[in-house]
Amino acid sequence: MGVPGAAGRAYRILIKVGLAGYGLMHLVLGALAVRLSFGGRSEASQQGALAELATQPFGRIGLWVAAIGLFALVPWRLIDAAVGYRWHDEPRRTFRRVTAVGQAVVYLWLGVSAVRIVLGAGAGGSRGEETASARLLALPLGPTLLMAVGAVVIWIGGAQVVKGLRKSFVDDLSGAGRLTVTLGRIGFPAKGIALVLVGVLAGWAGISYDPAKAGGLDDALQALRGQAFGPVLLAAVAVGLIAFGLFCFGWARRPRVQR
Repeated sequence: MGVPGAAGRAYRILIKVGLAGYGLMHLVLGALAVRLSFGGRSEASQQGALAELATQPFGRIGLWVAAIGLFALVPWRLIDAAVGYRWHDEPRRTFRRVTAVGQAVVYLWLGVSAVRIVLGAGAGGSRGEETASARLLALPLGPTLLMAVGAVVIWIGGAQVVKGLRKSFVDDLSGAGRLTVTLGRIGFPAKGIALVLVGVLAGWAGISYDPAKAGGLDDALQALRGQAFGPVLLAAVAVGLIAFGLFCFGWARRPRVQR
C-alpha cells in the first residue's frame, strides 16, 4: 500500500521534513534539559522546545514547515499500523502496529501544538497537564483512570528503553549506518526514562488525588534534578535526548515507507 508516482515522491519528502522537524525539536529539548541541569529555568518539554523554536529567526516559518511534516507523519504511521511489519510473527507484528498508532497520535498532537504556537494560542505545558489531570480526577473512578494513564505511559517509556537496547527501531528505517544505530541506542532509552518519570507523576497524582502532582516532561525532568546526583542524571538524559534528535536526522534520510 503506497502513494504512486510524483505524489509518492512528494509524500516521501514530507515524511523526511517531518522527521527532521521532530529531530530538531528533540535537539532543542535536549539543550533545554542541559540548561535545566545547570540550574537554569526553561520549559524543558516538547511544547517548550516548539515555543523556543518560534523565538528564533525565521522560527515561525520553520514551525509551519515542521507542522506540515508532522501531519504527513500521521498517515505514514497509520499505514504501517494497517499493513506494516509483515515480516514479523503475529505477536510482534501486532505490538509494532499498536505502537505505530501511538506514534501517529503523538505526531498529530505535536503538529497541532506547533500550529497553536504559530497562531499565538500557546500549547499548554505543565499547567495544561494539571488541568487535564483535574478533569480526569473529577470523573467517576477518576483516580483509577489517572493511575491507569500513568501505568500506560510507564509501559510506553519502558518499551522505548527496550526498543533502544534491542535496536528494534531499525524496523522503521530502509537502511541504517553504524552512527545512526548508535544514536538510536542512546536516544531511545533516554526518551523512555523521561516518559517513565512522566508516568510516575501521573500515577502518583491519581494515588494522592492531587492534580498538582501530575505534570509533563518538564516536571519530570525537574523531579529528576531534585534527586541525589540529579543534575548529573539529568545531564545524561539531556545528552540522550540530543542523541535521539540526531538519530531522527538519520531516520529522515532513509525512512521505511510501505509500498
